[in-house]
Amino acid sequence: MTKKLNNKKGFTLAELLVVVAIIAVLVAVSIPIFSAQTKKANLATNQANARAAKAAAVTEVLGNGATGEQTFVYTIADGKSSSTSPAVGSSTTTDPAAWTVNDSELAAKVYQTWYVTVGSDGSVKSYSYDNAK
Repeated sequence: MTKKLNNKKGFTLAELLVVVAIIAVLVAVSIPIFSAQTKKANLATNQANARAAKAAAVTEVLGNGATGEQTFVYTIADGKSSSTSPAVGSSTTTDPAAWTVNDSELAAKVYQTWYVTVGSDGSVKSYSYDNAK
């Protein structure tokens, strides 16, 4: 004599596959969004670091009464600016506010070393960053 089970608890295979498919779609949608937010955060950090480097370099030029155009290196970890030879890194536009996420290098990672070229009047001529890492 065969006994039929009347107790049918649990999920069917089809129900489980639907749930897994929904989770996969949600993950596939969220990865590009997360990547875009990471790029925006890197860009904002680089802009803030460039502004800090500018402030340190301009303070050094105007405080010491330097003459002529000078390039200063600003290391984020130290928070200090010092005079140096011209930068070897990539050059960017002189206005950090104009930088966009489409600038792949500036949105790819946070740069720790910035070079700022400042004229004797305190005006910034160019920004560069060390991309040796």
